[in-house]
Amino acid sequence: MDFDIVIVGGGLAGLALAAGLRRSTLSVALVEGKPPVAPEGWDARVYAISPANARFLDEIGVWPHLERGRMEPVRDMKVFGDNGGHLEFSAYASGVSELAWILESSLMQRELWETVKRQGNLTLFCPARPQALDFTADSAHLTLADGRALKARLVVAADGADSWTRAAAGIEVDWKPYGQLAVVANFATAKPHHGTAFQWFRHDGILAWLPLPGNRFSMVWSTPEAHGRELLALPAAGLCARVAAAGGTRLGELELITPAAGFPLRLMRAPHAVAPRLALIGDAGHTIHPLSGHGINLGFQDARTLATTLCNKPGVLDCGDLALLRGYERARKEEVVLLQTVTDGLHRLFRPASGPLASLRNAGLNFTNRLPVVKDVLVRYALAS
Repeated sequence: MDFDIVIVGGGLAGLALAAGLRRSTLSVALVEGKPPVAPEGWDARVYAISPANARFLDEIGVWPHLERGRMEPVRDMKVFGDNGGHLEFSAYASGVSELAWILESSLMQRELWETVKRQGNLTLFCPARPQALDFTADSAHLTLADGRALKARLVVAADGADSWTRAAAGIEVDWKPYGQLAVVANFATAKPHHGTAFQWFRHDGILAWLPLPGNRFSMVWSTPEAHGRELLALPAAGLCARVAAAGGTRLGELELITPAAGFPLRLMRAPHAVAPRLALIGDAGHTIHPLSGHGINLGFQDARTLATTLCNKPGVLDCGDLALLRGYERARKEEVVLLQTVTDGLHRLFRPASGPLASLRNAGLNFTNRLPVVKDVLVRYALAS
């Protein structure tokens, strides 16, 4: 079976790329192991979606169909250091309606899935598992575990940080384990959050509370592995008490509504985002520390940029032409490298330490908080990413 593009991976980035190609004349195949399912209750894995990516999801026909009762705008953000540092951001002060939207991963994935299922130029292979990948000068050949053979001008790796496709193509990446777990869970609160996101840089890691609809929030606690496993082992009441105390009981007593889960944190850098007849998007091409909340935003911008590159390609070039793909790589490299560097630097800056470093990092938060122009620049960048 011949296609212009084969996308391996039906996560958020892969589905967004497929949807971004819906108005093109290109033939697209999407290979995925299993369709998304709705969780019982609330999904513990949530993302902060920037306004720029909300617009992208609107452009590809997804945003209007997302269930508004499961989305919460972030109106304010309060950041606290570990020794008196403090920084606040306000949508109102920045002249925007919201700083971000908090959405469940499964909510976005299911709506993207339904969107591409209706797509006329897309063939969906699910359930399907890739088994072999080979390249020739003019095409890529993907063999599925059931024996079906797909031929394409371009293969896109969108199958996550441990990408089978990237490995099969022989691309080696640099890993930097953080020795941390991201412990996630959802809670009901006694007090309203008023659309405020909280983040604490603490001696035991970085704690974030992301507002959900109603009196609820989603927690991400990026913490050393030993402490993370201790949190995961706590009974519900113990975890609620620990999380409430860590946040200074700002939202009163807590009730656990989604069991806690833990994910190991790693920084991953790929030497290149493209190769002949291959492109990497999302976590297949880069991972970052979650303290910035930009992981999936980078993935969506990868999808948006690659879709635009492919839709607007000159007629003399095919989808897998390396010169064309390098244009996509150049367009994405600056933002990816910048955010990887900044988040890794902040992680190292706020690791437990005493003396001058602790004083410096908290003084930096307070200094930035007193400079409206600098804060506005930071907000504007976040809105556009």
